[in-house]
Amino acid sequence: MTVNLCPVKSPCSHWLFVLLLAAGASALAALTPEQVAQLPPPATHPLNFSQEIKPIFEASCVKCHGRSRANGGFRIDSRATLLKGGDTGPALVVGKSAESLLVELVTCMDPDNVMPKKGTKLTREQVGVLRAWIDQGAVWDANITFARAEPANLKTRRPDLPKNRTKDANPIDRLLEPYFVANKIKPLKPVDDRTYARRVYLDVIGLLPPPEALEAFVADSSKDKRRQLVRRLLADQEGYALHWLSFWNDMLRNDYQGTGYIDGGRKQITQWLFSSLETNKPYNQFVAELVNPTPESEGFVKGIVWRGVVNASQTPAMQAAQGVSQVFMGVNLKCASCHDSFVNDWTLADAYGLAGVYADGPLEMVHCDKPTGKIAAPKFIYAQLGELATSTNKAVRLQHLAQLITERQDGRLSRTLVNRLWQKFFGRGLVEPLDDMEHLAWNPDLLDWLAEDFADHGYDVKHLIEVMLTSRAYQLPTTPATEQVGSDFVFHGPQVRRLSAEQFRDAVGALTGVWYGSPATKFLRADGSTNHFTATRAALVAADPLQLALGRPNREQVLTSRASAATTLQALELTNGAELAGVLASGAEKAMVVPAPANDVVTQLYAKALGRKPTRAEAQLATSLVGQPIQKNGVEDLLWGLTMMPEFQLIY
Repeated sequence: MTVNLCPVKSPCSHWLFVLLLAAGASALAALTPEQVAQLPPPATHPLNFSQEIKPIFEASCVKCHGRSRANGGFRIDSRATLLKGGDTGPALVVGKSAESLLVELVTCMDPDNVMPKKGTKLTREQVGVLRAWIDQGAVWDANITFARAEPANLKTRRPDLPKNRTKDANPIDRLLEPYFVANKIKPLKPVDDRTYARRVYLDVIGLLPPPEALEAFVADSSKDKRRQLVRRLLADQEGYALHWLSFWNDMLRNDYQGTGYIDGGRKQITQWLFSSLETNKPYNQFVAELVNPTPESEGFVKGIVWRGVVNASQTPAMQAAQGVSQVFMGVNLKCASCHDSFVNDWTLADAYGLAGVYADGPLEMVHCDKPTGKIAAPKFIYAQLGELATSTNKAVRLQHLAQLITERQDGRLSRTLVNRLWQKFFGRGLVEPLDDMEHLAWNPDLLDWLAEDFADHGYDVKHLIEVMLTSRAYQLPTTPATEQVGSDFVFHGPQVRRLSAEQFRDAVGALTGVWYGSPATKFLRADGSTNHFTATRAALVAADPLQLALGRPNREQVLTSRASAATTLQALELTNGAELAGVLASGAEKAMVVPAPANDVVTQLYAKALGRKPTRAEAQLATSLVGQPIQKNGVEDLLWGLTMMPEFQLIY
């Protein structure tokens, strides 16, 4: 006969589990000797807490009772809190596992009643290990705690640069040299000039290199021509701003149409953002104007006021807290906006404390849409950097919050942007995931040195980009994306990347001469003049079906990176979509305006699309496809074939 070890008749919920733990050992009186006999026997070997008990607690208990969480008053932060038990009694009896409520509850034979309700269930072997540990005195390693950890990598740190035999070696390469040695990696030779130039053009201004400029660069014999190319592209203020507009639009939820613009529940920051990028506004000032906004920049923290009933975790003040913490600090507060987070150490009080900075009045904490009656005291999530000014004046709070986040001692601000840019250029962050900066970087010295150098240079984003793009590490041949995943990641070089939706559409525009129409808004320069773009870039217009299929988001949520995997929708849009078909047809018509020999047309299109001449086989095939004299349908087919090539769609 199967005996149900749970001392309850109805299905056991998570909260009933908490209440039973809080009630202490009194519930054990319901167990009969037969039921006790059904408990898994204790293990017979001496127990090692760190190797055998710690993993059980981490997998099954910490989410609800660790990291300073005390559901039902019960915590396992330390041995002392475990022995103290819940609100009304102990959860275990040292030396007597068969009389410990904790053992009883994790041994329920009824699948509906087994504990924990959330997390990995214990096997019979694990219960035996847990019993033996209790019977042997519940010994706990003094250096182990399940309390909330202090945030890592917060204040500034300046590592020393390793010595390098190469004169004037890039600091990134000096820091990576011992890393490569330790991992027994012999870096490959840098890529050729054509590959490097295409990579840099796309990364700095988002465009393919013009054929004439590319040939001039390849022919240049200067030793520092790669650095000079990076600097020339960074000096292209308009091109730089138009490319990086998309990067920041994604993170700052800025777009030209969408939910909230009709009823005034959302506001663009396009003009402010474009001007800030064009003038290379220092990053600390850039952040300060978003955290403590001006009328021109307030759209980011204003939040989207959704139609209908609003979930408490999506109120404008909470959206501001989530956005500021995620974008600038690499902190995910989304789970903690409803309840103490199960994915990290942040609590409901943390999220509401930061949201309270943006609230117009006292802000009541709401737990899973149930009001708690508790008022959140406005606070910054990182007390290590200073206590927020206790003021009922919202303007004072916002000013002080911006000051705390952008102070020189806040190494998290600079590290977070360094990590985002590294992921942008190399395909994988120094810290992963990008929005959980509490994790350890695969090379902490590299992250910290770049962050300090960035701050030392006045938070000059273009300086940071130059350091990265002129490193030998950036110039290494690319590695497949499959080698960039997993906990055993080792850096060998940049990852092969796909063109973004905007980059792809602009590349097609450069190839065909067919760009978008008028931009969604007019942009003013710093001197008050109006920009007159020679070609309307994809970043300036609302997304069409082609861009949406290629991964451009609707920007109703903060998005700090885009998915890289190809989808069926993308394949369908690229092969049958009306937008791309129309652009290629118009491009073929343009090619017919000035008659030219077929081989000249083929050579020109290859140079624009791929930055090289066609091979002999490609030339023969393409020439026969185009026809002699050239035919519109043939040119259109060639354009389609070029844009479908991995060499066109990928950044190698």
